[in-house]
Amino acid sequence: MFHGSMVALATPMNEDGSLAEAALEALVEFHVDNGTDAIVAVGTTGESATLDVREHCQVVRQVVEFAKGRVPVIAGTGANSTSEAIELTRLAMQSGADACLLVTPYYNKPTQEGLYRHFKAVADAVPIAQILYNVPGRTAVDLLPETVERLSSISNIIGLKEATGDVQRARDVLGLCGDRLDLYSGDDPTSRDFMLAGGRGIISVTANVAPRAMHEMCKAALAGDPAAAEAAEAPVRGLHQALFVESNPIPVKWALHEMGLIPPGIRLPLTPLSEHLREPLREALLAAHIPLSSSHS
Repeated sequence: MFHGSMVALATPMNEDGSLAEAALEALVEFHVDNGTDAIVAVGTTGESATLDVREHCQVVRQVVEFAKGRVPVIAGTGANSTSEAIELTRLAMQSGADACLLVTPYYNKPTQEGLYRHFKAVADAVPIAQILYNVPGRTAVDLLPETVERLSSISNIIGLKEATGDVQRARDVLGLCGDRLDLYSGDDPTSRDFMLAGGRGIISVTANVAPRAMHEMCKAALAGDPAAAEAAEAPVRGLHQALFVESNPIPVKWALHEMGLIPPGIRLPLTPLSEHLREPLREALLAAHIPLSSSHS
């Protein structure tokens, strides 16, 4: 159902931290024009942790409206409270999202049984298609392949975004779940190998700034053409590292502002990109043939 380059969309904000609606509409057009295969609205890259429920729903609703059915919209609806995750997932379905992406509950460190019951409760409560999201580096909990296998028997749990960067983990999950679940990389640097090992795409940070290259790389990898995938990815490989020199989405929001696509806003506790990291990121963008706004270059 969902495949290829799926952007983990940054949420545009004005300098005062308020949502920037016109910039959001322009970003959606940018992705449609450049071949992005699906848009993830208000995932963790979209600063979901600092948007309130009203804002969260507003961004999802607007992305659905701006996409006009030309590209699928997946709403980030994870939370470390099961009841909140259910509420966000229900609201996303009502807003017209095609699926939801649910990060593992962070900070409270549930057991594997707790993770199973959490995701099962959300899936039972809301019939929309749901993609699980495992990112232990940010959440302090790891959704193990055996737990994923248990969850894969629930009909509306359709996929897993696996952000460990461990390609062997992808093979393990595929071995256990077969075609009951689509696997998506959540780690740009290893995503090509991940897809060549059987993954169906990536939910990508790099695609925010290089959507066409990521689309072409995914298309080649999904067609089983390693040489073409490598060639498509070559110009942007440096960005996979450069966009993580500080906590995501700090660098990618700064990069999008440099490209003239969004205002400079980001919400505390995140802060704008540190001064000494700006020139190296600018150089990585230029090396990837990404045009920068003349007012910022």
